Amino acid sequence: MKQRILIIEDEVSIADTVKYVLEQALFEVFCTTTAGEGERLLRQCKPDLLVLDIGLPDMNGLDFYRKLRNEFDLPVIFLTACSDEIDRIVGLELGADDYVTKPFSPRELAARVKTVLRRFAFANAPALKRVAEFELSEERRSISWHGEKLKLSRNEYALLVALLNHPGRVYSRRQLMEIAWEEPEASMERTVDTHIKTIRAKLKTINKDDPIVTHRGFGYSIS
Repeated sequence: MKQRILIIEDEVSIADTVKYVLEQALFEVFCTTTAGEGERLLRQCKPDLLVLDIGLPDMNGLDFYRKLRNEFDLPVIFLTACSDEIDRIVGLELGADDYVTKPFSPRELAARVKTVLRRFAFANAPALKRVAEFELSEERRSISWHGEKLKLSRNEYALLVALLNHPGRVYSRRQLMEIAWEEPEASMERTVDTHIKTIRAKLKTINKDDPIVTHRGFGYSIS
């Protein structure tokens, strides 16, 4: 599937030239000249990268990005007709991935688009840890079992993370309490048993295997 690029640029000749070069580089490209239409295309087309002119007719590009950056997690390259250092600093402080001053080479911009996309993909690649049939991504606070994401409470998640990070290691109930509870002294160690029972029930709805080993009189481990 082609990666999608959205260009919000009010100079049609520039947008058309950049669009042509990016399409030659096998991107799918969408163009508009206003922030209002750009917001609609962001929601509709779900682009992988935004090329955003600062000097738009209906809204300053920096304000546009400031408005939507928390909703859309995608890299942005700002375009500007001026070399004002303040604009550059503000853009970078807002989280811009690159900044290009007009006039520029469309092929150079295409090269920057590729570089930013590679950097963004690397930075956002989930670090998955696989243990038996579990997949753990602590960055996303997500645990899957046999390919299906588990719906876990905060304490259930923390318990499983502790066990998955050291498969085979036997944890006492007290050790698990210290890891998974914010105030372990306020709860009884048997609370761990209750949470393990709930976790096992959730695992069983996906697959009947039981990877949690009970060490009677002591605690638990992941096989």
